[in-house]
Amino acid sequence: MRKFLVVMDSSPEFLNALRYAAIRASKTGGAVEILGIIGPEEFQHWLGVGEAMRSEARERIEAHFEVFSKWMIEKEGVEPELVIREGEKVSEILAQIKEDPEVGILVLGANPSGDGPGPLVSQLVGHQGGVLPVPVTIVPGSMTKEAIIAVS
Repeated sequence: MRKFLVVMDSSPEFLNALRYAAIRASKTGGAVEILGIIGPEEFQHWLGVGEAMRSEARERIEAHFEVFSKWMIEKEGVEPELVIREGEKVSEILAQIKEDPEVGILVLGANPSGDGPGPLVSQLVGHQGGVLPVPVTIVPGSMTKEAIIAVS
């Protein structure tokens, strides 16, 4: 089964990417894998404090996933899978794609402002684009819900 991989963060671009992935997975019989990444900055403290921060970051990711999972199941009939990794975003995205052979498409949301597509899109597509093992779909941050539904 082909999976659409979406990187979860707190940006509005993530919501567009998730909506697109959910609709495409529903229409094509695919699945959605949501990748939550705990960055090194979230746990580079003294051992006890770092462990507590890591645990809180994991709980925050799981809570957000529950909200998005419920929406995807109710609206699109797609039950997403959650993967949580720790490390630098780009490295962990590439590692997840490499480790899960069912990931067929990486779906990213672009920044809606005119300041460029956003750091993740720039790093992955700009610097890594030629060596990515899967195609990348970039959903413009300015797309409306209706426009995303129409193209999905």
